[in-house]
Amino acid sequence: MASVEECREALVKLVAQFDEIGEADRAKHVVDRTVSCRIPDLDVTFHGRLREGRLEIFDAPDDAKADIKLTMASDDLIRLVDGELDMGRALLGGKVKIDASFGDLLRLRRLL
Repeated sequence: MASVEECREALVKLVAQFDEIGEADRAKHVVDRTVSCRIPDLDVTFHGRLREGRLEIFDAPDDAKADIKLTMASDDLIRLVDGELDMGRALLGGKVKIDASFGDLLRLRRLL
């Protein structure tokens, strides 16, 4: 099991990877949305916002509402960010759960 700090570092790495996506693609597929990433094995939830073509990570109360909710184990977060776990297979295998509108799911598919 990864630590909270390792998960936070993985999310920082994800933000850096997100910034590598072409500006035109980000502008086309990124709309203002709040995002939460729940890590049940650590009993922690990280919060962020997709805005102006960027992904920002911030602290928020645990009961904060999010437009897009991701749930995964700490080790799976690390493996996803490191490219060792494919998002599509993780979703189909139940390792990652996403609660979002259909439109948001389509946008995420283009970005992940």
